[in-house]
Amino acid sequence: MRRHLLPVLLLLLAAAASSLLAPAAQARTAFACAPGGPATSLPFCRQSLLLHARARDFVSRLTRAEKVRLLVNNAAGVPRLGVAGYEWWSEALHGVSDTGPGVKFGGAFPGATAFPQVIGTAAALNASLWELIGRAVSDEARAMYNGGQAGLTFWSPNVNIFRDPRWGRGQETPGEDPTISSRYAAAYVRGLQQQQPSSSNRLKLAACCKHFTAYDLDHWGNTDRFHFNAIVSPQDLEDTFNVPFRSCVANGNDAAVMCSYNQVNGVPTCADESFLKGTIRGKWGLDGYIVSDCDSVDVFFNDQHYTRTVEDAAAAALRAGLDLDCGPFLAVYTEPAVAKRKVSDADVDNAVINTVTVQMRLGMFDGDPAAGPYGHLGPKDVCTPANQEFALEAARQGVVLLKNEKRKKHGGGILPLRAAAHRTVAVVGPHAEATVAMVGNYAGKACRYTTPLQGVAGYVKQAVHAAGCADVACAGTQQPVAAAVDAARRADATVVVAGLDQKVEAEGLDRNSLLLPGRQAELISAVAKASKGPVILVLMSGGPIDIAFAQNDPRIAAILWVGYPGQAGGQAIADVIFGHHNPGGKLPMTWYPQDYLRKAPMTNMAMRANPASGYPGRTYRFYTGPTIHPFGHGLSYTRFTHTLAHAPAQLTVRLAGGHAATSSAATASLLNATTRAGGERAVRVAHARCEGLSVPVHVDVSNVGGRDGAHTVMVYHAAPAASGGGGAPERQLVAFEKVHVAAGGVARVEVAVDVCEGMSVAVRDGVRRIPVGEHRLVIGEITHTVTLGVEQLGGVGRDAATRKQGNSVKLEGTGFCAFRLCKGGDGDLKKVREGTGLVKIVEMNDCKRLNWKERRRMSFLPHRQCFLILKIRAFNLFQGETSKLHQPVEMQLHMGS
Repeated sequence: MRRHLLPVLLLLLAAAASSLLAPAAQARTAFACAPGGPATSLPFCRQSLLLHARARDFVSRLTRAEKVRLLVNNAAGVPRLGVAGYEWWSEALHGVSDTGPGVKFGGAFPGATAFPQVIGTAAALNASLWELIGRAVSDEARAMYNGGQAGLTFWSPNVNIFRDPRWGRGQETPGEDPTISSRYAAAYVRGLQQQQPSSSNRLKLAACCKHFTAYDLDHWGNTDRFHFNAIVSPQDLEDTFNVPFRSCVANGNDAAVMCSYNQVNGVPTCADESFLKGTIRGKWGLDGYIVSDCDSVDVFFNDQHYTRTVEDAAAAALRAGLDLDCGPFLAVYTEPAVAKRKVSDADVDNAVINTVTVQMRLGMFDGDPAAGPYGHLGPKDVCTPANQEFALEAARQGVVLLKNEKRKKHGGGILPLRAAAHRTVAVVGPHAEATVAMVGNYAGKACRYTTPLQGVAGYVKQAVHAAGCADVACAGTQQPVAAAVDAARRADATVVVAGLDQKVEAEGLDRNSLLLPGRQAELISAVAKASKGPVILVLMSGGPIDIAFAQNDPRIAAILWVGYPGQAGGQAIADVIFGHHNPGGKLPMTWYPQDYLRKAPMTNMAMRANPASGYPGRTYRFYTGPTIHPFGHGLSYTRFTHTLAHAPAQLTVRLAGGHAATSSAATASLLNATTRAGGERAVRVAHARCEGLSVPVHVDVSNVGGRDGAHTVMVYHAAPAASGGGGAPERQLVAFEKVHVAAGGVARVEVAVDVCEGMSVAVRDGVRRIPVGEHRLVIGEITHTVTLGVEQLGGVGRDAATRKQGNSVKLEGTGFCAFRLCKGGDGDLKKVREGTGLVKIVEMNDCKRLNWKERRRMSFLPHRQCFLILKIRAFNLFQGETSKLHQPVEMQLHMGS
């Protein structure tokens, strides 16, 4: 995350300013608002007040110099108010990690539970598992905070889309699919934060979804993340890159979002006001803070040369909506920027208010946390037996069975092995004795490890080890391949544990090849040729690997992919191989052939294929070429079938605000919410009444094999032909649910396909539309057609009114509302006559339900009302302003309730 080399000038300036910066503790050593402290009687310490009021009071008491020292991750204290320094940067990607300076292992906390790397738990396709992992991590993190060895703000999860198979950080993500990534994001955030709406929005931990947005290149060829300008279409932003972040905020209610190093369409994300203020805080309603990836402000000044001066850079970040800088830049340059009037004190105040409010939600201004709801957590709650078993279960659920050759006798697959029939097993390969390699990156110090060799040894009479490769690189002529071949020749079965590690794929390190490193493939083939028994290939990696040679080799009986399976990975591998656990994982990313790389430069951000240029497209949604293994692939030791129990054949999309009223034909035509996209009739999502608009799908899953097993029902959507105005996905996963089914049993799975989210299509301008016509839902071997229609617009609705104040007018109404009334341009304003009024309307934006902040700003609106967002003579009513007209008017707009 952090750049280790800062420009000399910045270091010198930071050193010169060090006398001004009070040292920050790794966690609080003194507790704000503790009894007897200097500020106990002040309003910001009164827990009966609203959090935002407390935060504003606190900030109002600070000097400018004190405020700017709170704009960085290593925030200074304010001793005169009893507030200690605080380190904001802690990590908890898949367990409490000491990657950031906020966490320190040692003493009473020598380690923490190391769950599988995210790409592996994503393969489980189990949202309940994801949330429970978050809960376990939050217990251990809170315990370490209480012990003074961690903070409470954790910059996790990473929900970037795994767009390119070479990306070194793809391992940290939930994969290539927006639906899986969105559900993972919300589930893990809920688990970490354990937000209590009934107790003033309090948090157990504060999560942070990163890295917004279109960040999926670290260092490839001559391009690195510090200099990369991602050229991204509005269409791809809307239906791919931004989707998980929207879910983080809207569904997970996360407390923070991190902006990324890269530029998007020429603007650094951490200086992009349309992204930070407009999208994250405005459209999505973030109630929290926005933080930079470490040294991003420095990067867009020194590396990207986005601004002319350092003061301009600080001002650009703060004006855009950045609240916290990971790095010293804002602490050094914000005061000069304010002095030169490049940024205002109000911008600084807003940033500090946003961060302090999160601290207050965490209870950090409520005195000693030992008296709080999580004060009982301590060393006894870290590395518990329950968490160790849970880490093992998480690893098992993420194992993907890629291949399982049939037995020559008695039917069934080679796996699972019978321990009684395979008394001697050779365990070879560079990962046979893996420990730290099993946890991937952004990990802490694990409680303990079980290696693959140890796991296998627990099942058989004799486990024989011969590495075959000295390390994962497996380079040069001196590799001990012969010893591994000899071990395989003498054993009843051979397990080869191969793959990648952080020296091949990592932060700052993208791959140039999808093949196994060095001589690994040679080792595997030689062992397979020599082995007298079945050969099981186990692959440990974060990214996909071209293993066509092994897939096509009948001597390699079975292949497992285990991601980076965490501290209990060796036991999970053995449990699957010997049948203690029936694998049910599914690949969360496409496994491409090596040749794919030749056609898809990593710098090309386009998701959709371009046949004219030979560009193949990205991910299963847009790529239709050959694969080694497709997205969603994963076998089992049993067999499942699907029967569609219920799903409607037709569904009507209701328009927001217009189902029962009548009005003039002219106005009705102006409010016609259907449009045409790509030659097909479609309804803008903004014009549809989305609440409760879903397709119920009930599927009976039958286990027709001889073993109990878990199965994920995956529902894909295909839009009507020619819809999308430039490239609807070939198919899109829109719902999934995991179920355990006993051998011979049947279980019913009920999912709801959200029409506005899952059955809409983003067109080239980034606007989502719901195509009218026949939509296909595909579940395994079942294809079901749902015909979407749209209700006929009988009028423009009801229950709207104007409030006239002299020469001014305000518009308001109840219920849902989302019509684009009319949009003029170049002075050609359209005139709408309704009732007795005549109004010139410049623009009407999409309407929405008010969130609590908007209701507070527009106090004249009753609770939960909707309103029209109009610009009349360039005055915007969304800001609660009054539009002064040349003469008083009366206007009656009708909106559906």
